[in-house]
Amino acid sequence: MKKAMLTLSVAGALMFSVVPAASAVGNGPGYGGNETINTSILTTYEEMADFLQKQDAKQAHMELEVIGQSVKGRDLYLAKYISDPDNPTILFLTQQHGNEQLTTEGALEFIKHLGTSKTKGILDNVNVLIVPMLNPDGAMGDVNFSLDDYIAKGDRHLTRYNANEEDLNRDHVAKTQPEIQALHTNVLGAFDIDYMIDLHHQGAWSERDGELVSGSILYPTTPNVDPDVLLGSKQLGSVVFNAVDSTGWGHLGKYGGGDAETISRNGLAVEYGISTLLFEMRGMSDHYYEPYVLGQKSNGYLIKQTVTTLDAAVRAISDGSIEQADVSFWDTLAVQQWRDTE
Repeated sequence: MKKAMLTLSVAGALMFSVVPAASAVGNGPGYGGNETINTSILTTYEEMADFLQKQDAKQAHMELEVIGQSVKGRDLYLAKYISDPDNPTILFLTQQHGNEQLTTEGALEFIKHLGTSKTKGILDNVNVLIVPMLNPDGAMGDVNFSLDDYIAKGDRHLTRYNANEEDLNRDHVAKTQPEIQALHTNVLGAFDIDYMIDLHHQGAWSERDGELVSGSILYPTTPNVDPDVLLGSKQLGSVVFNAVDSTGWGHLGKYGGGDAETISRNGLAVEYGISTLLFEMRGMSDHYYEPYVLGQKSNGYLIKQTVTTLDAAVRAISDGSIEQADVSFWDTLAVQQWRDTE
């Protein structure tokens, strides 16, 4: 499998050349102790901030906003594409967990994509909000606890938690952490959001129908969700599933998630009436548990999978086809199972 070639210019601009595998991406290499997982190929917080500022200056339709600060004082960014406040609006949220970085790499590539002629006219009928890194302290390994047992090598470790060792995606009810407070006050409470895709990573050894998956998806499962919100969530999932699973290099399962409203997939659907979809990409960029870490030769297809997901969602909302999306596939989509790696 060919890996993504990621180049950082001296000015910090991101340039990806992503080559997906010819076969299902689930067949990409795991870690297994046989690869060096090097964080130096991943975008740093500073490089991300520089990239966003340059894209903001370059793109007429983009507006960059700082929505708050992390525990360690890093600015939290929101990229906004709002052509008409009355348009349906989708939020893409990445890196609540700091060691789940390839979704951020894909979101940055998608931001660049939105500034090209490839998306001409699409933004006339949909508003797009992108939080490309909600947990920068965890992503940079700048935390108040030890990461000595983490696997990755290079400039930094990446951890699930924020600097206070709190899981941001379990804080959507209590809202104790500054990153979550900023998200709720200055994004969720400030915009009329119709759809959200919450992008995460899962372990590397889940399978569906005997094949390792490239990721998994799930709608809100709390019993308190409004039926119309739930339908919109399932329609969003249908758009994403058809875009990814039909490629020949993507293979999605159903995520086996619970109904706690402390997590965004459930809590935001109830509190704000947003149709939400969880997308868990395969493998993580760093962890202390080897089966969760994916070999970095797989980075390319996971970045491509993120871009495919975001692009498909925006196009379906823009042209209204999401409202006719067939949700019956959810009735037969198998819940992924963990493959025995012993």
